[in-house]
Amino acid sequence: MQGAQSVVDISAEPSNGVNATSSHGYPAIVDAFINMYQQLNKDNLHLLRQVYRDDIAFRDPMHQVNGIDDLTRYFANMYLNVTHIEFNIKEVVVSHNNSQAALYWTMTYSHPKLNKGQQIQVDGMSQLKFDDKIYAHRDYFDLGQMLYEQVPFLGGLIGLLKNRAAK
Repeated sequence: MQGAQSVVDISAEPSNGVNATSSHGYPAIVDAFINMYQQLNKDNLHLLRQVYRDDIAFRDPMHQVNGIDDLTRYFANMYLNVTHIEFNIKEVVVSHNNSQAALYWTMTYSHPKLNKGQQIQVDGMSQLKFDDKIYAHRDYFDLGQMLYEQVPFLGGLIGLLKNRAAK
């Protein structure tokens, strides 16, 4: 496969009384962000510039990226290494002053070297800070669920440790 396609399910209703500024009742930039992820793939990474400022600060449990050019390279590399990726947005919470949003999601992805190439699901949350465009994006998710538990020997060891800790 030549790269993964992102899909976002935006069937969830807004969780608060934010003034409707888009078709889903979110601030327009949040709606644009969700819509962009419905289309995003390795061939149209230019879409990132429609929602992110040039000085975007992006962070997840594995990476910290500053600037739109570095973010574009980050996504290009990600799409080269996965065979499938999609996001199901479960809930969107917008701050009272419409300057931040939290998006709760489940990511489903496949990587040929993880979980025998089978789909992996990871629950997470994205915090977005924005004005006319997003200037800060931070993803929170369990790195073990996403990566470590999917490696054959290491995954078994982590499962054993989790079971022992739960007793």
